[in-house]
Amino acid sequence: MTVVIDCNVLVMCLTTRSPWHIIYQSLVAGKFFLALTDEIMLEYEEIIQQKYGGPTANVFIALLKELSNVNYVTAYYKWKLIEADADDNKYCDGAIAAKADHIITEDKHFNILQKIPFAQLLQISFYLL
Repeated sequence: MTVVIDCNVLVMCLTTRSPWHIIYQSLVAGKFFLALTDEIMLEYEEIIQQKYGGPTANVFIALLKELSNVNYVTAYYKWKLIEADADDNKYCDGAIAAKADHIITEDKHFNILQKIPFAQLLQISFYLL
């Protein structure tokens, strides 16, 4: 199973006190494949740096580069499926490029994907936490 994880979810799952920490533990244990683009990786680094500081961000990014279940993909096309927050499109584009099974998010902007016929054809489900 291949997933794309929205940055907000990723940040929430890093702390052991979070009910979503199981996502981080499952990633490290290799229970799923994480698809990343350069854009997603840069956002992860930026937001983790803001929330937890530079050293934590550096360690986490280094971990992602070492994990064998992290797949780097290039999104050659920008689909622009989410108009309400164009910044969310990087996750859709990455999921399409990676042929991901799921997008894990807490962002309600992704609800629009249920109304776009093209997005429905992709058969990428998304989970709102």
